[in-house]
Amino acid sequence: MQILLVGCSGFVGRALVPALLEAGHSLTLVSRAAQPLPGVQHPQLQRLQADPAAPASWQRPELQQALAAAEAVVNLAGEPIAEKRWTPQHLQLLNSSRIATTAALVAAMAALPEAQRPGVLINGSAIGYYGTSTSQEFSETSPAGSDVLGRLCEAWEREARAAEPLCRVVILRIGIVLGADGGALGKMLPVFRLGFGGPIGDGQQWMSWISRRDLCALITTALADPAYSGVYNAVAPKPCSMAAFAAALGRCLGRPSLLPVPGPLLQLLLGDGAKVVLEGQQVLPRRLQEQGFAFRDADLSAALAAATS
Repeated sequence: MQILLVGCSGFVGRALVPALLEAGHSLTLVSRAAQPLPGVQHPQLQRLQADPAAPASWQRPELQQALAAAEAVVNLAGEPIAEKRWTPQHLQLLNSSRIATTAALVAAMAALPEAQRPGVLINGSAIGYYGTSTSQEFSETSPAGSDVLGRLCEAWEREARAAEPLCRVVILRIGIVLGADGGALGKMLPVFRLGFGGPIGDGQQWMSWISRRDLCALITTALADPAYSGVYNAVAPKPCSMAAFAAALGRCLGRPSLLPVPGPLLQLLLGDGAKVVLEGQQVLPRRLQEQGFAFRDADLSAALAAATS
């Protein structure tokens, strides 16, 4: 297929773009960066520099042509959630990078003649949709949380759902993505390899995770399979506690995992953003299991071994 990618120039995109190219697709990558994914070169990969949150960007002829030529769109745009303090300015960026981008993209799709509209939109969301809990299980039918991330994800998904009259829409509520070169695991690895690793906070919070290669396989499958539609929890079948995750990572690396990272220290560094790692949610991929999606990394120990090898 001819695929338009938005927000796929970072941690997930480093694996997704090569996977899609290997599968024979032609890609157009829209990014604010002048040279996104500079290490990936391929004759079937085109890069366009633009701010996808700005409606005016989608009025540029080259973006209109790329969108009209696309048979599918993957939108994973969004500033990282847990890397900075949630100042009012940063909260505005967290929201606009997701909500405004999705709204501008869907409006641009709606402005196309019906025959030129993409057939499917794969849109990101996050398990932060559900709020946090140490005791509840969450499936795709669970309601949105009332906290900052719950409200953000609900508004983000609302903009994606506006495309449902236009094309097939798949919304992925993505969990903690495991890869050695980024995300939560990428930040933990250097500390654990030095022998100073351990759980963050009290260790009892849930971690609902997915390996990056399973997430890429899910996106690739959802693009091609018309049976995929609506909301899916993009997580592995076995969520775990932070303490269990730290212990498994320590075993994988042959290092101790006994020194906890104090919650107050993390809150001092990240402010409200610390909630993402100090609180969690037990999320289950029920719809993926019902559709028979084959996880390569359903077991945490195997997933960590694959990610760190």
